[in-house]
Amino acid sequence: MMRANLRYLWGSAVPIDVKSAAIGATAAAVVVGGLVLGLSGHTQPTALYGPPAGGPASAPAATVRGAQEVTLNQGQMQHVKVAPVEERDFANRREAIGNVDFNEERSVQVFPTNQGRIRRAFARIGEDVRKGQPLFEIDSPDLVQAESTLISTAGTRELTTRALQRARGLLEIQGNAQKDVDQAVADQQTADAAYKAARNAVAIFGKSEAEMDRMIKERRTDPVLTVTSPIDGRVTARNAQPGLLVQPGSSTAPYTVSDLSTMWMQAFVPETDSPLLRVGQPVKVKVMAFPGRVFDGKVTSIGATVDAGTHRVLVRSEIQDPHHELRPGMFTSFEIRTGEPIRSPALTVDGVVREGDGTMTAWVTADRKRFTRRVVKIGLMQDDVIQIVDGLRPGELAATEGALFISNAAAMSGT
Repeated sequence: MMRANLRYLWGSAVPIDVKSAAIGATAAAVVVGGLVLGLSGHTQPTALYGPPAGGPASAPAATVRGAQEVTLNQGQMQHVKVAPVEERDFANRREAIGNVDFNEERSVQVFPTNQGRIRRAFARIGEDVRKGQPLFEIDSPDLVQAESTLISTAGTRELTTRALQRARGLLEIQGNAQKDVDQAVADQQTADAAYKAARNAVAIFGKSEAEMDRMIKERRTDPVLTVTSPIDGRVTARNAQPGLLVQPGSSTAPYTVSDLSTMWMQAFVPETDSPLLRVGQPVKVKVMAFPGRVFDGKVTSIGATVDAGTHRVLVRSEIQDPHHELRPGMFTSFEIRTGEPIRSPALTVDGVVREGDGTMTAWVTADRKRFTRRVVKIGLMQDDVIQIVDGLRPGELAATEGALFISNAAAMSGT
């Protein structure tokens, strides 16, 4: 009876063991077909099952072959731009970060020439001053001593000059001997030399010729020493206060005046880049406080030592700042050209995807619909364009925008 049922089921009198093998093979085929359907069922479900009841057929989704190829429909292509890979010139340059500082070669600490006590301070911090403009005044005992010596030597010089004139007059009428005239000449020359030395000593304090002549005429000293700015610039530090005792070479200068037409940019460059740097190389400096602006400069010095902790070298550049916009401490980025430009294939930033394992990929196409994942090696980046060192050839069609969208579509299709 069982055999008869099997014959009815299968429509033949094949022995049961053969039937079992056939059933197993058929089941295996069904299972394999199901697995294949399960893998590709996300790609074109309507082709197998047809549209949902009562509704139109939906557009096909992305198709993944292997895991490296995907086909986008017309709607998905709206998020992608395709263009031939072009060659670009990439500047051979290095970058680092740094900060702005005063140009110390154009900054002057202003001290008095002699010790004294400040009477008045004129210039304020942040004020622009001209060369020769008074900064502060001091009462200087050394100046009083020098002026007293000048007045004394001026009197002695006048006395010896008159004595010489009298000696020569007496010699003409034989009222004295030649040796008396010679002695008068020596005395006058000594007094004249002392007078000139005293005058030079007072001039060191900054007194003018007219001021010295007035002192001699009035026989009166002037203890006030006026200290002026030695350069045109801006007062960047002031420690001068009335009553403060100051002297040359003390630890803190009463004033510091800096020429702000140029500033320093100090950057720490990796030691591996230091052989590429040379004094005089042009640099481009970008400052966070002025987005979109570029300040030009040149390298003025390269550190003689490498920092043991960071393995970086201090590179100092001089930046042109004619409008006095930069301030010490401003954060900057430093860019320097170290060689001739390199011509290479290039993609926009949106055309390159960083994968989970760190590799960089791009999507290439031949028909602007079917895209293939391509592993690429990148190099320099400038102006939102990435240098492709390996993996792409000029003229190949590749996604220049929407590469990440394609990667996401491929990943969703493969789940």
